[in-house]
Amino acid sequence: MKKLVPLFFMILLISPFAIAQCPSEGHTVVMKAPAVSRTSTGELVGVATDFIITVAPGSGHVYVETWPLAEVDMQASARLAAEVAGKVLGVNMSKYDVFIQIKADSPIIGGPSAGGTMTVGIIAALKGWKINPKVMMTGMINPDGTIGPVGGILEKASAAHSVGATLFLIPEGQRIQMVQQTKKKEIGGIIQITTTSKRVDVAEYAKERWGLEVKEIGDIYDAVFYFTGHKIERPKVPENIKINTAFLKKDAEEDYKNTTAYYEKVEKELKDSSVSYDTYTTLQAALKDAKSILNESKASLDQGMYYTTLSKDFQARIAIRHVEWLLMVSQGKDMEKLLNQVDSEIKADEASISNLTIKGTTMLQAIAAAEERIEQAKSLLKDARKYYYQNDYWDAVSNAAFAYERAKTAVFWAKLGERYAAGNKIGRDVIKATAREYMDNTKLVVTYIESMFGNILGNDLLDKLNNAEQYYEDGKYSAALFTAMEARIRSEVILDTIGIDNQTILQNKLQRMKDSAKVAIVMAQSKGVYPVLAIAYYEFAESYEKKGDIQDLETAMIFYQYARETATIFLTQVNSPKIIENITSSVPQITIPKSNSTTSTEPINTNTTSTSKSSSSICGPALIAVLVLIPLFFRKH
Repeated sequence: MKKLVPLFFMILLISPFAIAQCPSEGHTVVMKAPAVSRTSTGELVGVATDFIITVAPGSGHVYVETWPLAEVDMQASARLAAEVAGKVLGVNMSKYDVFIQIKADSPIIGGPSAGGTMTVGIIAALKGWKINPKVMMTGMINPDGTIGPVGGILEKASAAHSVGATLFLIPEGQRIQMVQQTKKKEIGGIIQITTTSKRVDVAEYAKERWGLEVKEIGDIYDAVFYFTGHKIERPKVPENIKINTAFLKKDAEEDYKNTTAYYEKVEKELKDSSVSYDTYTTLQAALKDAKSILNESKASLDQGMYYTTLSKDFQARIAIRHVEWLLMVSQGKDMEKLLNQVDSEIKADEASISNLTIKGTTMLQAIAAAEERIEQAKSLLKDARKYYYQNDYWDAVSNAAFAYERAKTAVFWAKLGERYAAGNKIGRDVIKATAREYMDNTKLVVTYIESMFGNILGNDLLDKLNNAEQYYEDGKYSAALFTAMEARIRSEVILDTIGIDNQTILQNKLQRMKDSAKVAIVMAQSKGVYPVLAIAYYEFAESYEKKGDIQDLETAMIFYQYARETATIFLTQVNSPKIIENITSSVPQITIPKSNSTTSTEPINTNTTSTSKSSSSICGPALIAVLVLIPLFFRKH
């Protein structure tokens, strides 16, 4: 028994619950948020949840208690909400603890959709602002403060009305919802079931049925205004800002010239070869495709779209190299030699990149992108070997060519990072921490969508999420970060466009994403970072936007979102914003009930008397958790 006593104290020391303390000072806000619950028949219904949010001086922890348990964990969303609140206000959140209690009458599908509400609550608690109880909202919170799409808008509107809300805030672009209507008709004893999709204007529907006003909001600044009447000044974006990739002009010109020369060389080799007629015509068709891509590259070059030129050249080179290497490979030993050479090239490129000293955020972004591309190359080479063992030389060479070219793009990004290196040395542990955050947030979004809509994402994005976890476990943090980012962005675009085939609606959504990307790029530049990766993605999105069909618009959305995310990735510097007071005509026409608490306009600190002491109920479960962990620990030991 004596041996168990130190273990008991060890648990108390290492448990995050054990070190949680009931805040004796700070601000507490109480809010209601809509959620959805699933009935025994599988139907989604709206339910109202209570959020009690306290912010107090502390050491950067975020504690969450849900009752009953949510179907989707809210911890990652709560952490992100605290992070965004700190960025918006220019507050160092490592000096505060956040306590969030969520109470509902039934198990809810929670998580991301409450992110915006939690962020507003944390901001209000930091500033000591009162919350308008007649306002409710739904929407994810993105790292840049924009409000992301959610599901169950109609059900949540019903929940908002049920508890007396008069204003319901929803993510911008989600006013039009697609509703599935199922009709049963009996004909001669046979029941015929038909399902049709119907567009519903949430604002018109809610106004007509309940008198509930519905407003779309784009970011957390709008949300704070409608909840508190206080306006936080947004980062200003210069007017008529033009984003271009002129910094890649020389690279693009040289790359197009070299790729064209490479095409001409391999075209001649094919004509001079002794391959059979069938092989010749097959390889000639592949070169014809490469030539078509090169023509697109030249058009992009003439239009000043230099990253798009580089991307087209990359695609063309894969096809050209595929043809060249197939001419070289005639038997198994040739194939084995080729794969080993590609392996050596990738390893050499990886070593050169990993030995670089990272200086400044611009270089950090470029190196992270380079390291992720190295992992892609290694995965492609693995696939090439798989096809080789199956005696499928065509696909083996195709994947090997792709792997080789992908590794060379990694080298390109690394050199680009060196070109813009500036500032202090940055350790790769920054990438590790950021990767973990993105992975947790991605899991939250994917799990939420599955809870709401089933497996609409398909196995591809779920596989990416699993790949990200594997990369992280293997210590490949850049690959984990970008893979998780891709899965999350694609998931959000699916959620934002599900069931919509109206081109005008999609173009409106795309413009919103484009504007957000532009703001993010300008914000990064204002902090001394030249976001080369984001600018490249922005231009690539524009190239798809110009094509105009629905599938291209959705691809453009994805790359605008990439641009937005990568622009501000790794940025931790925050500035205190201006709080605009004495607003008159633009104040929402909603009366905020009077409170006995005093409104503060400064973040709370240890020298400030709290306007309201938090409820200690969150500390009860913290202590219970420790008591529950103790017997579980003893059973295992």
